[in-house]
Amino acid sequence: MDKMSMSDIEELRAEFEAIQNSDAFCSDGSCASDEEVDLRDYPSYTEALYAKLLAPHVSGIYLSRWDIKEIADAAGDSMSIHPRKRMFELLMKFAVSQERMQLVLDALENHMLAKMEIYAELAETFPHSAEIFNEKIAKAEKTISLFPQIMKEYF
Repeated sequence: MDKMSMSDIEELRAEFEAIQNSDAFCSDGSCASDEEVDLRDYPSYTEALYAKLLAPHVSGIYLSRWDIKEIADAAGDSMSIHPRKRMFELLMKFAVSQERMQLVLDALENHMLAKMEIYAELAETFPHSAEIFNEKIAKAEKTISLFPQIMKEYF
């Protein structure tokens, strides 16, 4: 087997750096986006909120079906397990009034704050991963800061 020359190694290094700096690693939509999502760009507020609240690359927090069930229970709605999107749609059908939506947003905020505490603990325990967890915490804080705007726009 032939040895690689220095120029071959430099070419390989340049290709690797080009891949790292490209969006190749973001093909699944998990990377941060500078684009702001306008909630009015969606056909319904349910779809807009689903895109803003349940997309972990936007909100920083992954909400499982069990998480949505717990949020619904905390808000006063009893819900069985369905696919995530269907459960969110049912939760939004529950939140038809300003009072109910506030209950949902409060329960969601409490749930997100609990997850953020876990992320902060993980960032402290594993300092080399702190950047990842701090980014998720920042996204979650940004999402929570949208809750008053959501109330204003839809109610």
